[in-house]
Amino acid sequence: MKRHLSILTVLLALAAPSSWPAASEPTDKDIYEFSDVPLETTVKHPDWFKNDSFLDLNDDIQEAADAGKTGIIVYFGQQRCPYCQKLMKIDFGLSDIAEYTRAHFDVIPIDIWSIEEVTTPDGRTLTQREYAIALNTNFTPSLVFYDTKGKMAFRLRGYYPPYQFRAALEYVVDGFYHGETFASYLERGDHSRIFEAGDLNEEDFFENPPYALDRSHFPADKPLAVFFEQADCHACDVLHTGPLRKEPVQQLLASMNSVQLDMWSDTPLITPSGERTTARDWAKELGLFYAPTLIFFDENGKEIIRVDSVVRLIRLSNVLKYISSGAYRKYPDLQSWRASRDL
Repeated sequence: MKRHLSILTVLLALAAPSSWPAASEPTDKDIYEFSDVPLETTVKHPDWFKNDSFLDLNDDIQEAADAGKTGIIVYFGQQRCPYCQKLMKIDFGLSDIAEYTRAHFDVIPIDIWSIEEVTTPDGRTLTQREYAIALNTNFTPSLVFYDTKGKMAFRLRGYYPPYQFRAALEYVVDGFYHGETFASYLERGDHSRIFEAGDLNEEDFFENPPYALDRSHFPADKPLAVFFEQADCHACDVLHTGPLRKEPVQQLLASMNSVQLDMWSDTPLITPSGERTTARDWAKELGLFYAPTLIFFDENGKEIIRVDSVVRLIRLSNVLKYISSGAYRKYPDLQSWRASRDL
């Protein structure tokens, strides 16, 4: 196992303004190494969530504005979601994050399977399930930030560690979303380290360079999985020593072309859409800010889905089954496919 330093330290420094009280950070094991089997008990939300909302989000936005807040966060969750539990216990379990969130946002909970209606900021009336599908949430927890004008400011799909979650809160509160991507915001905040290419975890199923991934002129015979990683990355190590060691996962990946890229490297490549670039520039164009990020492309080079948050075995397996089965051709999002399997 490689030595793990400082991307975490850098982000902590960026995302913890001096006005926030010191918090005891969870360990890497707390964040990354857990079972994502559905919970036996339902997830409990903090009592400061706006559980009494009538689910007219324009009213909720106005109430937040009247209270001098930045806006609202719509939280998309599931009752027995282990990733949602991590958000509640790890991130919102830290007093500094909970207090900062409460000071700047009202949090409105949504159940992605509920048929209860919600009125969206653009005036549509949808079931909570329809709303979740319309926003292509795919993974829970998903957080959608709206400002006081009803504009979607930012979104997070999946569970993120506290240091990145703090940065996301500040990114919206300080209005940086108006002029730059979150990836750029994080990179700009790092004045102490130059990201350099380094040794990554190798796998036999990764294809060797040169990376000519163009599918725009002639369709490929398999979907493509692109693993964007970085050196000195604990989450990457956990992915390789955990889920990617499982034979069922390797069998599913055998039905795809798989490529691993260092997201900070100048490795030349041709993208699935036929553009010549480097791994670093492509990652920037894609707005990537989390490692590892897995992006899946169809036979014609169109992005199908990305996994850019903490992922464990069950979630990764579901995504791979969705891709390898060809279900993405019939179901444009993971949630619709999962719903069809429960019928």
